[in-house]
Amino acid sequence: MKKTIILEKEEIELKNPILIEGLPGLGMVGRIAVKYLIRQFKARKFAELYSPHFAYYVLVDEKGNINLLKNEFYYWKNDLGENDLILLTGDSQAQTIEGQYEVADATIEFAKKKGVKLVITIGGYRKDVVGTPQVFVSATSPETLKKALDAGAISSPPGSPIVGAAGLLLGLAKFRGIEGICLLGETPGYIPDPRAAKSVLSILMGMLNLRLDLTDLDREIERIAQIEEQMRRIEEQRRMAEREIRKMEEEKISYIG
Repeated sequence: MKKTIILEKEEIELKNPILIEGLPGLGMVGRIAVKYLIRQFKARKFAELYSPHFAYYVLVDEKGNINLLKNEFYYWKNDLGENDLILLTGDSQAQTIEGQYEVADATIEFAKKKGVKLVITIGGYRKDVVGTPQVFVSATSPETLKKALDAGAISSPPGSPIVGAAGLLLGLAKFRGIEGICLLGETPGYIPDPRAAKSVLSILMGMLNLRLDLTDLDREIERIAQIEEQMRRIEEQRRMAEREIRKMEEEKISYIG
């Protein structure tokens, strides 16, 4: 394989489709959010993207089968709304600057062929979170930005770089005459963060008039909270042990003197 390719598994006709991207990144916010949309809507996979710019290893599934890293396109037909959805997630982002551009360009070209007029990218915004994570938004035009602001997002600070697919997809989309929005959920970023993903999904629900049951995501939030609490306890025990060791060493030194 010498270049990025997209293999279509099903020919589909979509109604004013919107592309929503959520690939692995900070706090896995985008991937968690888009995976949740796929499950909630029972979206169907219709295409796969492969690239030599992904990491040089394969994945082994539960049956022992070997698979190349890939990104996947799913579709959902919205019978009650104006826009069908194309949902993009996957195993990896490209590992080089050139690869990021090539994969993003192939993705936008594919989206344009499917009639996409709006691209929404999802990612994480590194920040210590107090309370409910906020969602920062940036867009390719003021009119597009207003849709997210009206749904409860806040404007990204000026000069903030958007690294990786979440940013490049929008830059290339604008270059091709496609509107774009980036939604970044606040996250510490060191473990998968369903809380940030839930905040982003809440904004999407308001923007696109989507109906989502977030109960399963709330269960995942509770599970991650328990893991974080266990990590905090382990760290506190480690610190206590270090203090005890230092105290014993100081006592030995004092005794010898």
